[in-house]
Amino acid sequence: MKKNIFITGAAGFIGFHLAKFLHARGDHVVGFDNFNDYYSPKLKHARVNELKNLGIAVIEGDINDRSILEHAIQKHDTTHLVHLAAQAGIRYSLVAPESYIKANINGFLNILEICRSQPSIKLTYASSSSVYGTNTKVPFSIGDSTDHQANLYGVTKKSNELMARNYHKLFGISVTGLRFFTVYGPWGRPDMSYYLFAKAIQAGKPIDVFHEGKMLRDFTYVDDIVSGTAAAIDLGAPCELFNLGNNKPVELMSMISILERLCGKPAIKRFLPMPPGDVLMTYADISHSQERLGFQPKNSLESGLEKFMEWFSSYPE
Repeated sequence: MKKNIFITGAAGFIGFHLAKFLHARGDHVVGFDNFNDYYSPKLKHARVNELKNLGIAVIEGDINDRSILEHAIQKHDTTHLVHLAAQAGIRYSLVAPESYIKANINGFLNILEICRSQPSIKLTYASSSSVYGTNTKVPFSIGDSTDHQANLYGVTKKSNELMARNYHKLFGISVTGLRFFTVYGPWGRPDMSYYLFAKAIQAGKPIDVFHEGKMLRDFTYVDDIVSGTAAAIDLGAPCELFNLGNNKPVELMSMISILERLCGKPAIKRFLPMPPGDVLMTYADISHSQERLGFQPKNSLESGLEKFMEWFSSYPE
């Protein structure tokens, strides 16, 4: 059945890819974004131009402006709300914490209040692997404790999960949280390590490698994230959490080696100590997502980075 899907953060990396996928399968999709300058608004506008060429409208507005947001959601007869808008990034939370409270806490409260007033809407929202924080048990499972976040970003995402569950219990709204694990791919975020490394290697500039490159990340290709997100939208569970990760953590130095091969030149490495707020490993247990969503990642890091570099080499910025 065709859905009317409203996506906040549609000019963002995951939102852009999700909007294209849902539109292609026949859903009616409307986007919403404030085009903030955390990273280049030019990239966000370029994504939106791609969406507009497909006939997908993206409304400019802020999730903290409830009247504009609520009017847009009502106007488009929204059946499913996908909330991806957020202040992203771990290290930025050390210098601009107030932006995380405003976007990730206050903004999310607006989303929940709108769903409370329109309880037929099914909400799917972005959480993060950052909720697992300093957990040492791996892989990270949905049932694991999430009481020790390593940074404020993780705290805000854990708060989102608690808020959503509370609103479900009090008001009966449908809420599904998705814990994304290190998403990468074409049209990606310029603040992510793989993007920064590719740009620096091509330009012959040094890259900052933390903890001797021994940190491990469960890099997950954006198409796999989109397929898992679409499955969660279709499930429309009353109250759920899912891990969406590749289930195959890779050492940072291995990722750098792949980029060196794809760029055709060695990286100039500047080794630095572990930064505050970071963790040694992320590793998703996806058994629950496999069982309930049929989620099965299909892209290796090598094939995913090849697709990223194809786009990166052709993008004018």
